[in-house]
Amino acid sequence: MEFTELAAGLRFPEGPIAMQDGTILLVEIERGTLSRVTTDGSVEVVAECGGGPNGAALGPDGAVYITNNGGCFEWADFGGFLFPGGVPESWTGGCIQRVDLGTGAVEVLYDSCDGRPLRAPNDLVFDAHGGFWFTDHGVRGERSSDLTGVFYAAADGSSIQEVILPLEAPNGIGLSPDGSTLYVAETHTGRVWKWAVTGPGAVLIPTTLHAGGELLHGAPGLQLFDSLAVDSGGYVCVATLSNGGITVIDPSSGEAEHLGTDDPLTTNICFGGQDHRTAFITCSGTGRLISTHWPRPGLRLQFEG
Repeated sequence: MEFTELAAGLRFPEGPIAMQDGTILLVEIERGTLSRVTTDGSVEVVAECGGGPNGAALGPDGAVYITNNGGCFEWADFGGFLFPGGVPESWTGGCIQRVDLGTGAVEVLYDSCDGRPLRAPNDLVFDAHGGFWFTDHGVRGERSSDLTGVFYAAADGSSIQEVILPLEAPNGIGLSPDGSTLYVAETHTGRVWKWAVTGPGAVLIPTTLHAGGELLHGAPGLQLFDSLAVDSGGYVCVATLSNGGITVIDPSSGEAEHLGTDDPLTTNICFGGQDHRTAFITCSGTGRLISTHWPRPGLRLQFEG
């Protein structure tokens, strides 16, 4: 694929949202902000989120909802290539935030579930009922690693439940075009799992193995999975680390095609533009937002307008 660079100098961008006016909202994890990339490539801060804003989505009220990992990474800059490292001593946990786009005000909606603190929320997707699914990636120490899961929460801050547990570093999350299937990517295993959605915040869990999920795809070799999006054909498009690019997975067969970028820390993808056929991709290590023409229209997400 041929790519166009839309913005550079970003501080580990993630969570892109294609807006109706042609701008792109995204988070800058290292910078701690929700930012806007304008049509001329300039970048302006929309809100100071603090911590580590990791994922973003438009909600039913027009606000942006943020999965914030709480600042769970130390950062190293290798000649302009930004790399996330270990967990700093200052880290205490993450949260779900709501950002008012008109004022930039940031509100914490959730920082725990059933009395257990959220660890490092990572990515989220809204359903047609106005609730949202999100992953908690957790953190890794030198000799320990969290087992975390997938949650479902109300946008008004009134309810949160843990639905799927345990998973190994759950990251990207998305829904099929008809909302009947939930997809979750695990980072370190390079796997994408799927569950049948049976209602708001409910999935079919037929077995205790692998958190009850059905394996859609397991990547060969050293490939780690980050965030994902689904296109209108139902293909699951997963940002891929190490082998930098987008892994495009057929939802019926699980077969995959890899579309490479020049950044081994390719972290997320969203769709927008004319006919929703433009893919916007965050190249986080090099701090860029790029775009490319997509062979199918992207799936128009709930509340995108």
